[in-house]
Amino acid sequence: MPTDPRAGQPARPADLIDVAAVVTAYYTEHPDPAVPSQRVSFGTSGHRGASLNTAFNEDHIAATSQAIVDYRTGKGISGPLFLGKDTHALSEPAFWTALEVFAANKVTVAIDAAGRYTPTPAVSHAILRHNRESSGIADGVVVTPSHNPPTDGGFKYNPPNGGPAGSAITDWIGKRANEYLAAGLEGVRRVTTARARTASTTHSYDFMGSYVDDLPSVVNIDAIRRAGVRIGADPLGGASVDYWAAIAETHHLELTVVNPLVDPTWRFMTLDWDGKIRMDCSSAYAMASLISRRSDFDLATGNDADADRHGIVTPAAGLLNPNHYLAVAIDYLFRNRSGWPSSAAVGKTLVSSSMIDRVAAELGRDLIEVPVGFKWFVPGLSDASVGFGGEESAGASFLRMDGSVWTTDKDGILLDLLAAEILATTQSDPGEHYRQLTTEKFGAPSYARIDAPATPDQKVALAQLSADQVTATELAGDKITATLTRAPGNDEPIGGLKVVTASGWFAARPSGTEDVYKIYAESFRGDDHLAALQSEARALVTSVLS
Repeated sequence: MPTDPRAGQPARPADLIDVAAVVTAYYTEHPDPAVPSQRVSFGTSGHRGASLNTAFNEDHIAATSQAIVDYRTGKGISGPLFLGKDTHALSEPAFWTALEVFAANKVTVAIDAAGRYTPTPAVSHAILRHNRESSGIADGVVVTPSHNPPTDGGFKYNPPNGGPAGSAITDWIGKRANEYLAAGLEGVRRVTTARARTASTTHSYDFMGSYVDDLPSVVNIDAIRRAGVRIGADPLGGASVDYWAAIAETHHLELTVVNPLVDPTWRFMTLDWDGKIRMDCSSAYAMASLISRRSDFDLATGNDADADRHGIVTPAAGLLNPNHYLAVAIDYLFRNRSGWPSSAAVGKTLVSSSMIDRVAAELGRDLIEVPVGFKWFVPGLSDASVGFGGEESAGASFLRMDGSVWTTDKDGILLDLLAAEILATTQSDPGEHYRQLTTEKFGAPSYARIDAPATPDQKVALAQLSADQVTATELAGDKITATLTRAPGNDEPIGGLKVVTASGWFAARPSGTEDVYKIYAESFRGDDHLAALQSEARALVTSVLS
């Protein structure tokens, strides 16, 4: 799809949402459960939608919260539910709707002691800490649509393992929530906001203090401080805003919060590739303001609205491609974490760069390649069989120094601090480390993602492909070495197709929101070979679907 001519430019008044209209629609619009787009639908990161489209409204959150209560009851989850929210306009009303339902059902809920916004990794950290140190199994909810535009809301459930809920859980919760919608919310218990706020089951928790104080157990804060690394941290108007200031103060770092503003219109953002405001810290367009200041710091970092994604900016390289940084992080961590199990594997999603495969092979570590979605890394991070789990969309987490679990959800703050540790201990920033990987060891891959049109029926067919439907033997001049419709790391369906050769690969997956499918491709033979991979990928997928 074409890039908007204003991509990377500051937002104008006409680009901003009407916050009052968005919040009013949350309360006044009521979904029709007979319309598929107005039902509760959990994707890889919870239920998301816009109130103005009747896709994220009070009825959705009340029904989903009651469904979560029912799920907890059925599973015997009796400990606290940690409830956090990000800075989207719809997050505040949805937060209180959820608390009203939880309080009416006498669920013990832990909310931030100071009423702060709460990053996703802080909720995951809190769940795991409670379940390690206290009685009664805990779980959590984060009210966030992640990096989605300001019009959107999101609601995701993290079960007792602390990570994103798996499909079996979200399918159950979604089905139950839609039953409540169809019944006109009959059976949904609820009290007023005032009663929920003062309920005996509503407790305060210091999410920020617990998380920030514990950081030295997972990243070498002392090295960053001793080296005097000058960090510029941009929360992009998201939930990490108070956390970065606390990290600087608590750990005495030379860290500047570049933009401490929170505004539900995100008027300070530059427009993303399609001309929309989107808090995507892996996008050079959305990060244009921070990139323009890269010479002011030794290292600059960004996060999305719930801080589960990272963006790394260096003076020489600018914004690092997430794939590049994942490769550097893996190479560094497995060489510098002596407390990790010698058997700990490297985890990656199947659309992440094959540079990771080559780094893992040189390290002598097993590679666990899974479908798209961070939920697939949760078991491995929990039992330390996976030392690092990462995905190409700039989400990752890794083990503590001693080899125990830190978070089982993506942690953008952690990955930002790791970049500072790498600079502090090696005197080279991650951009330079990636240059060394390409020039001295593995060559420089060319990687891109494009979209191709697909009908709804074709999208369904693509998601249900079997490997034996692909009869081609060559791709872009190379012999095909693997045709995958299930992930080699856990044998789970990938919801599409991946074809691999010795010098490149492509993966095709249907979009969940548009009539297109996404083609990810990578070549170790340059841009021309990448273009050939993309062209032949389209032709191959078309031939299989027809």
